[in-house]
Amino acid sequence: MEPFEELYGRPCRSPVCWTKIGERSIFGPDLVRETTKKVQLIQQRLLTAHSRQKSYADKRRRPLEFIVGDFLLLKVSPNRGVKRFGKKGKLSPRYIGLFQIIRRVGAVSYQLELPQRFEHVHDTFHVSMLRKYERDPSYAIDPSNIIAWEDLEIQEDATYVERSVRILDFKEHVLRTKTIPMVKVQWQRRHVEEAT
Repeated sequence: MEPFEELYGRPCRSPVCWTKIGERSIFGPDLVRETTKKVQLIQQRLLTAHSRQKSYADKRRRPLEFIVGDFLLLKVSPNRGVKRFGKKGKLSPRYIGLFQIIRRVGAVSYQLELPQRFEHVHDTFHVSMLRKYERDPSYAIDPSNIIAWEDLEIQEDATYVERSVRILDFKEHVLRTKTIPMVKVQWQRRHVEEAT
């Protein structure tokens, strides 16, 4: 007896033999024919699910291509300077730049000309981390999201540590059995409205 059958009291219905449970047994070419039908049915359903998920993703995807010599902004993720329960808290991403494209590496990656300060950071980035720099003021990126990179200490994974400046507010959230202190903090390169 197989372990599955011993555990659950019935034989395992695998795609290799997807037959009804009972006394009926299939041998020889009938087994191969039925198994082939079931495998084709499974493949057809997987293809349907794959194409449905692809259509959902394609609606949000926009093709981004840059030309060698373009100036770009690089997306960096700030981490909170204080670790909370062993986890790093992330704030909304910011953009630093301007960096020029040296060459196109693949279909969706570009090599940038980074300053000497970022020699420990790999100079090839995926297109999702890049934004084209437009001088037009009506451009989608908020100018307050663009920060000066000269005073940043960027890590290898394109993150930097955001330090707290001051405490704006303090209150206690009272539950039945405990009290949770809550502190509103303003971060170093953030406005008061972006305090957490």
